[in-house]
Amino acid sequence: MIIKKPKFWDQTKPNIFAYLLTPISKIVTFYNFIKKKETLEFPNIKIICVGNIYIGGTGKTPLSIKISELLNSKGIKTTVIKKYYSEQTDEQLLINSRTNLISKKHRKDCANEAINKNFKYAVFDDGLQDKSIKYNFKICCFSSNNWIGNGYVIPAGPLREKISSLKNFDIVFLNGPDINNSEIKEKILKLNNKIKIFEGYYKPENINKFDVSKNYIAFSGIGNPDNFHLTLKENKFKIIKYFSFPDHYNYKKYEIDNIKKFATKNNSKIVTTEKDYLRINKELRNNIDYIKIDLEINNKSAFLDLIS
Repeated sequence: MIIKKPKFWDQTKPNIFAYLLTPISKIVTFYNFIKKKETLEFPNIKIICVGNIYIGGTGKTPLSIKISELLNSKGIKTTVIKKYYSEQTDEQLLINSRTNLISKKHRKDCANEAINKNFKYAVFDDGLQDKSIKYNFKICCFSSNNWIGNGYVIPAGPLREKISSLKNFDIVFLNGPDINNSEIKEKILKLNNKIKIFEGYYKPENINKFDVSKNYIAFSGIGNPDNFHLTLKENKFKIIKYFSFPDHYNYKKYEIDNIKKFATKNNSKIVTTEKDYLRINKELRNNIDYIKIDLEINNKSAFLDLIS
C-alpha cells in the first residue's frame, strides 16, 4: 500500500493524533511479540540483512547495493535479495542496474536460488521483521535527520517496532547529511552497548552534467524526500519548486505533464532521483534528468572487515 507519511510522525514530541492512535500501536507491538519465530538456517551462504524499524527513507537499498559492490570487488560472489512486491519495481530496477538481484515472493526461495547459483553472500534488502530467517548480520538503517521521529510505533508514529529492538541487531547505519550524530549515537549505545555504529552520506556521481546556474524543478516519490532536497541544496541547485509524492508512487501521465508545463512556464529544468526516473514510463522521460547517487561509507575498511 502506498501512502504519504503523516507529518506528525516526525515531530519531536507526540501530538494529539499520536496519542489517539496509541491503542492501535499497542496491538501492532503485541503482534510483533507473538509473531512466529521459526528460524530457517542457510549454512551454505552468509546472509546479511539490511533493514529498518523506521518506515521508509532510511537508505537500506543504497546500503544493500554498496555492500554487494564492495564484497564483489573483493572477489566474494555476492547478490542482493529483495522480496517481490509489485509496487516496488523501482527498487528492483535500481538494484539490478548496479549489481545482481534475486527477487521472488518468498525470501526462502530467494536464498535457495542464491545457494544454487553459488553465491557466497546474500544481502537482504529489507527483512529485519521477518523472524523466520537466521541472519549472520543484522543491520538497522536510520536517516540521521529523521532518526525515530516521534518515537511511536505505527500508526501513532513511524516505527515498525519499538526502539528497544536495537538490542537484537549487530550494526546501526546512519544515512544522510554530514551532521554531528553524537546525541543519536549516545542513545543507541544506551540501548545496546555492543552494537557497532557506522555513518554514510550520499554523493552525486553525475553532478557535472548539470548546469547549476539554471533554475530547477525537483520532484520525488521516496520515503524521505528531505534527504534528496538537502543533497540538491548542498550541491548548489537552485530549486524553485519541489513536488513530493508518496514512496514508490506510480506517476500518472497528467502529473508528469503538469510538472513539465510548470517547468516551461518558469524557464526551469527538471531533476529527480534515479529511482523515480526508472519508475516513469519511458515515453515520458524526455526533458527529465536524474541525480545518480553513490553511498560513501565513513570507516569503510572497518565496516567491510566486520561484515566479511
